[in-house]
Amino acid sequence: MRHRCRVPQLGLPADQRKALLRTLATELIRHGRITTTQTRAKALRPEVEKIITLAKDGTLSARRQALGYIYDKDLVHALFEQVASRYGDRQGGYTRISRTIRRRGDNAEMAIIELV
Repeated sequence: MRHRCRVPQLGLPADQRKALLRTLATELIRHGRITTTQTRAKALRPEVEKIITLAKDGTLSARRQALGYIYDKDLVHALFEQVASRYGDRQGGYTRISRTIRRRGDNAEMAIIELV
């Protein structure tokens, strides 16, 4: 039973799911917006918001935690430099999910997730 378990499983084992979310988070921070399925976008949102909150904190410990999660070291440094000016007065809600048309091959619900 999965009653009250709020982790989206995404049909993957735990290690593959964590790797997928890390890759999606890295690419979202790098490009600013990505197109993926709606379920993956909803699972990705809390992960990216945690990383941006760490970057707003700006401490050495927060930087090391972000480096442990995001694959690209230069991307983490750029994120920590620009996040104060971009999200300094914002108390959360750093991402936006917009629904798009369904995918042609399997009719999956697609969405665009972007940094606000």
